[in-house]
Amino acid sequence: MYTDPIADFLTRVRNAIAAGHRVVEVPASNLKKEMTKIMFDQGFILSYQFNDDKVQGTIKIALKYDKITKESVIRKIQRISTPGLRKYVGSSEMPRVLNGLGIAIVSTSKGVMTNKKARQENVGGEVLCYVY
Repeated sequence: MYTDPIADFLTRVRNAIAAGHRVVEVPASNLKKEMTKIMFDQGFILSYQFNDDKVQGTIKIALKYDKITKESVIRKIQRISTPGLRKYVGSSEMPRVLNGLGIAIVSTSKGVMTNKKARQENVGGEVLCYVY
């Protein structure tokens, strides 16, 4: 049993990229579904599918690769706020990832969103991960 489901989600994606897989399957949760939708909207993954056939369900994620170099679009995916050390930021000190080229996924009181959207809506929250 793993104690950090978000870290497990990110590690499964990271390992699938390192192995060159096209599709990765992860156990579903509402937070993971929102993170997957954000990664799709920002163009980091090709597509996703939610399967709610079992009690928990699964998320199938089709990873995106460059057509010419066959390199993954996701260069790095990094967990920031861990169960042992939570990282909270206000709207004014929202992080800029890779000078604005990457995204930070933030869990706010208004839902899970990117750092740019959180800055626009003037809300702070817990920085879950960086994706670039």
